[in-house]
Amino acid sequence: MAANGGSLERRGSMRRSGSKAKEEPAADHRAEDHGTGPSDIEVIKEKFGKLLLGEDMSGSGKGVPSALALSNAITNLAAAVFGEQRKLEPMAPDRKARWKKEVGWLLSVADQIVEFVAKKQVLDNGVEMEVMGTQQRRDLQSNIPALRKIDAMLLDYLDAFKDRTDFWYVKRDSCSDAEKEESNTSEEKWWIPIVKVPPNGLPPASRAWIQHQKELVNQVLKAAMAINANCLMEMAIPESYLESLPKNGRASLGDALYRIITDVEFDPDDFLSTVDLTSEHKILDLKDRIEASVIIWNRKVHNKDGKSAWGSAVSQEKREQFEERAQTLLLIIKHRFPGIPQSTLDIAKIQENRDVGFALLESYSRVLESLAFNVMSRIEDVIVADNVAREKAKKDAPPGSISEAPPQVPDGADSMTLLDFMGWNGDSEGRSDDQSPSAVDPAQDDGRLMKLPNIMTNLFMKTSQ
Repeated sequence: MAANGGSLERRGSMRRSGSKAKEEPAADHRAEDHGTGPSDIEVIKEKFGKLLLGEDMSGSGKGVPSALALSNAITNLAAAVFGEQRKLEPMAPDRKARWKKEVGWLLSVADQIVEFVAKKQVLDNGVEMEVMGTQQRRDLQSNIPALRKIDAMLLDYLDAFKDRTDFWYVKRDSCSDAEKEESNTSEEKWWIPIVKVPPNGLPPASRAWIQHQKELVNQVLKAAMAINANCLMEMAIPESYLESLPKNGRASLGDALYRIITDVEFDPDDFLSTVDLTSEHKILDLKDRIEASVIIWNRKVHNKDGKSAWGSAVSQEKREQFEERAQTLLLIIKHRFPGIPQSTLDIAKIQENRDVGFALLESYSRVLESLAFNVMSRIEDVIVADNVAREKAKKDAPPGSISEAPPQVPDGADSMTLLDFMGWNGDSEGRSDDQSPSAVDPAQDDGRLMKLPNIMTNLFMKTSQ
């Protein structure tokens, strides 16, 4: 919900010359309002007023729940601020200031979400006793600061592209058809400008620096994805979604995919190579079907569907194996296509969620994940343009006339990794960040999907199922 700074009503803007002196103070006051916009207190009143009304401006009580209203507020704010970020350049100071200020207001709700914990208290007579006190809920206490660091890192990475002259942007309509085909952006994203590099490509130092920035942003993207996946995993599956599920896994996947995933010799890469993943819609459809089959198999394994007549020909061990394979596929799809829209299950969870803390974590991590993915895409545009220019230069140059020095990663503060910045040192076993898809944990007893993140974030676990 972007602030409607330009919608303040201004009356009497057209004044007759005879009353000009009389209305001079009011005119000065309105001019001041026009120059500075609404004050922070007015914006806060508007934002939290809409949150309390549940986005129902009639006040009739037909608004959405508080959790969904807060989630929509963060989503709309990010769309208004980050929607204009189409190039690798620092964010405009006014948009950056607005984002930091308004997202801080919305996240302040997390300060009031507490849980009871046992604390020791020493009385005046020296007697020590245990009392119940309150502290911020553990998942918010650990993940809100982590997301704020991710937020700051992304803005810093954009600031690092200030005054870069080794690549530049031109409007799409000013390029030839051949240049459009060579670019990394499709015609569907007509609003994204086309990046240009020197005829011989980027200098080796610039090429190494760009590649290093890509690796840094990729770490931030993985961290945001991990927090978002864990948060969605903790949300309960809505009954409306369960009621819409097909009868069995075969009906969800289809006969062809079901035969592949239940075959004795199963390889996830071979499975994905047999399906059409050429469009975003087809990828999302496959993800929806696999998620539905996972829930169906999980509920049958734990006999939570209440229908013993379902699929009795398949053993429990086989269903657990099929479920594990489907989980592996979901993990691969998530990391191979990080920019795809939310699945049907994710949307249902967000809309039916009533936990305000989960709504904060999910929406904040989602918009940061989206920003990181967009920055990563723009960096890849530069890398693709550089590769195309170098290939052209090699074809046009005489044989043996081109020699390149091996690129070196620049030293300095930019070499700090995400784990160093955030203080995440991994677990005691020293697991690497790139985990094997086969290490997917079994699903929980209540049928919720288990998604294996790259970085564990110790989200708060519900005690009531």
